[in-house]
Amino acid sequence: MNEITIAVKYDNDKPTVSGRELYQALLVKTPYTMWFPRMCEYGFGENIDYFTDHKNVIREDGREMPQKQIDHILTIDMAKELCMIQRTEIGKRCREYFLNLERQWNSPDAVMARALQIADQKLELAKQQNGSLIETTAVQAKQIEEMKPKANYYDVVLNSAGLMPISTIAKDYGKSAVWLNKWLHEHGIQYKMGTVWLLYQKYADRGYVQSKTFTVLDSNGDSIAKPNTQWTQRGRLFIYEQLKKEGILPLIEQDDS
Repeated sequence: MNEITIAVKYDNDKPTVSGRELYQALLVKTPYTMWFPRMCEYGFGENIDYFTDHKNVIREDGREMPQKQIDHILTIDMAKELCMIQRTEIGKRCREYFLNLERQWNSPDAVMARALQIADQKLELAKQQNGSLIETTAVQAKQIEEMKPKANYYDVVLNSAGLMPISTIAKDYGKSAVWLNKWLHEHGIQYKMGTVWLLYQKYADRGYVQSKTFTVLDSNGDSIAKPNTQWTQRGRLFIYEQLKKEGILPLIEQDDS
């Protein structure tokens, strides 16, 4: 007695079988195109119990025929009922074949194996999504950083207080006190009297500077008073505006390049 072997596919985690393969195993004499519609009269519904499939016809030499062949993808429940409808010994054997497959399919080991496979698939999907999320977050963080405005010199000044020597302000631009004093003089903002820089009258009463006197010792060890000009934070912003007109910006506002 020949052993029954009907291929069972497990698409979408549901076992199915080809209608034509079952038809051949049952040794039905009626042509398939007549037999299958007759079987559907027992109450089977398309897209519920079976799905219509169109296959390419392959000749014995391996070449495809131009016409298509209609097949049907059957659920195992429909396949078992078709076996019973035949009322033949081969039909009974085919039904037992499907029942045995079902027992194997629903065994604890098989159920656990499928559960583990599904868990692995979900874990792999989660890893891919997590990797994509990390990559997206990194890109967004970079975009946010690029869109973030440069630190504003005004903010720095507003958060500062007290008087400042010209050397400290010059460092904001990567320059020296000599360079900045010279630039302010060349632009008609200050002049030098002795060793002290003073503002021209146009700017003298705007609160940009304050004069402070320091006591130092001369070469003879005698104390002498020495005046020194200190810039206020308002004056610091004034210098900023004047330099900015010439395209000279403080270091924190310069491009990274």
